Amino acid sequence: MDTSTVVILDFGSQYTQLIARRIREFNVFSVVLPCTVSLEQVKALKPKGIILSGGPSSVYDADAPKADPAVLAMGLPVLGICYGLHFIVHHLGGKIESAPAREYGHAEVTVIAETPLFSGLPQVMNVWMSHGDEAKALPEGFVLTAQTSNAVAGIANEARKIWAVQFHPEVAHTKQGMELLKNFVIDICGASADWTPEHFIQSTVERVRAQVGDGHAICGLSGGVDSSVAAVLVAKAIGDKLTCIFVNNGVLRKDEFAKVQTTMREQLGLNVVAVDASERFLTKLAGVTDPETKRKVIGGEFISVFDDEAKKIFEAEKHDGKDVAWLVQGTLYPDVIESSSVHGPSHTIKSHHNVGGLPADMKLKLIEPLRDLFKDEVRRIGRDLGMPDDIIERQPFPGPGLAVRILGEVTAERVAILQEADQIVVDEIKRAGLYRKVWQSFAVLLPVKSVGVMGDQRTYANTCAIRAVESEDGMTADWAPLPYEVLRTISSRIVSEVRGINRVVYDITSKPPGTIEWE
Repeated sequence: MDTSTVVILDFGSQYTQLIARRIREFNVFSVVLPCTVSLEQVKALKPKGIILSGGPSSVYDADAPKADPAVLAMGLPVLGICYGLHFIVHHLGGKIESAPAREYGHAEVTVIAETPLFSGLPQVMNVWMSHGDEAKALPEGFVLTAQTSNAVAGIANEARKIWAVQFHPEVAHTKQGMELLKNFVIDICGASADWTPEHFIQSTVERVRAQVGDGHAICGLSGGVDSSVAAVLVAKAIGDKLTCIFVNNGVLRKDEFAKVQTTMREQLGLNVVAVDASERFLTKLAGVTDPETKRKVIGGEFISVFDDEAKKIFEAEKHDGKDVAWLVQGTLYPDVIESSSVHGPSHTIKSHHNVGGLPADMKLKLIEPLRDLFKDEVRRIGRDLGMPDDIIERQPFPGPGLAVRILGEVTAERVAILQEADQIVVDEIKRAGLYRKVWQSFAVLLPVKSVGVMGDQRTYANTCAIRAVESEDGMTADWAPLPYEVLRTISSRIVSEVRGINRVVYDITSKPPGTIEWE
């Protein structure tokens, strides 16, 4: 890569991806690697600097995450955060102990030594702490740069280009966190702010063109932001050698199958083949209630459909002797993080159909041009590609569709009920002018029935949950405090208009501890 890069080694922190996001806000490319990555793999990226993330473990745990200590001797600037500080102290001859009083939440830090990391920052800062261990003795050559009333808060060995802080500068609760990270990335590492949407588009187009060569590619279109941007980006690279396949998997939103075809052909000029495989998917989902199984069934069936369609395309174009070898998907960074523990010891949350749900014997090779991006970055790329706002600003929709918003078995009847309820949610959120202000807003069909009274008669029908959240990138989210009148209208319309639902509830769970989708 011909742009400045900062490598983040992940020790399992829930905030690691937030570090990457913050650095990208400086227009500097950042990449997250598992802490166990080899020194050669780190060097191959020619990074300007290394950041060691936080993590939930103690350096003395038997299964404590470990990086190659040689990363501390590369001569590159290193910044340790929380566990990263502990790793540095521990491996360079200092001492880490369990803290008598665990620091969690807001804390006041006092800067006690001049260092480029704290340049321009106030002497007293309000920061966010989350640690149970602390540094009791510093390695040789290190000095204390900041402290709280209880513990070490910052250390440095400028001769070795190593800095570390006990607090988390990447979270919004640390008021001067962005300035601190900028001091490290721009001033200490000397990284250039050259990672822009224009640069990303140019480099991606060149890479995809080289990947595909004389071959052909198909793209799994969903109609959402991610797959649409991926399709337009790849089409820019290979033109008519891309065929987009839009599959009706039986769990799309109301009227989605017809709407997406029109949008993709008329507004984006894409070559779209539409496949109604709804019966095929619903048959495979019959009797399935486990969320992970649902995702894997849908992922496997998607690939099977794509394989079938690729064969048809190949047969139609076999005169040129080229095979359809590539599958384009709109996979994003959060999909990757939640689907597998590739980034150090972080836990798998759930399998996304286009990541963890792919079958091992898949015949098509993957092109995932957005794999390193967050949702807001994808939207910026879409704008630079000239895509219309009504596509770019669409709320995220899960790859497995309504299947993961129907708790319990997925049947045609239950899909139809949820489609009607979900459409009402979307309509009323848009009518209230809130569609672009919330990250996602949708309905969930619960496997719970309750007694109700409608038209002076007893009912015993389904419960529908409404979910609306605010978020920057889907990695964390807060429930959205929708106006009561909006909630009242949604509830009244669903109960009145959707046969089969007699109770509506509102989900006020944040992520974490919940996830945005219910499954």
